[in-house]
Amino acid sequence: MTAKGTFETAGWTPQPPYDDRDGVTLGVVTLTKTFAGDLTGTSLVTMLVATTPVEESRSYVALERIEGTLDGRSGSFVVQHDATSDNGERGLRIRVVADSGTGELRGIRGEMDIVIGPDGGHSYTFDYTL
Repeated sequence: MTAKGTFETAGWTPQPPYDDRDGVTLGVVTLTKTFAGDLTGTSLVTMLVATTPVEESRSYVALERIEGTLDGRSGSFVVQHDATSDNGERGLRIRVVADSGTGELRGIRGEMDIVIGPDGGHSYTFDYTL
């Protein structure tokens, strides 16, 4: 099955870097999301971020608990993000953590793709099985 829609981010809260030397910074950021479309609900994201002296070379890994309704089924699940930017060449993989589904989303598996449009808006495509 495939779910599509949009989401907004809020509460982007960077903590002071826990390691900062030679132009490379490691830090933690938390934020929330609100989903609309086939997936409606909210999430809390905690990410570890690495930035470099090259603006377009950075990375993040994150865990995100999404709670809401997916195609009429309510519950929650966790996704894991793995994102890189190598001098502007981007890679992103977001997948459901196995057996993290609760409620009517128990047993969910899948991968999500996100796109940031030219206007800065965010959209998602979520391929999943239940």
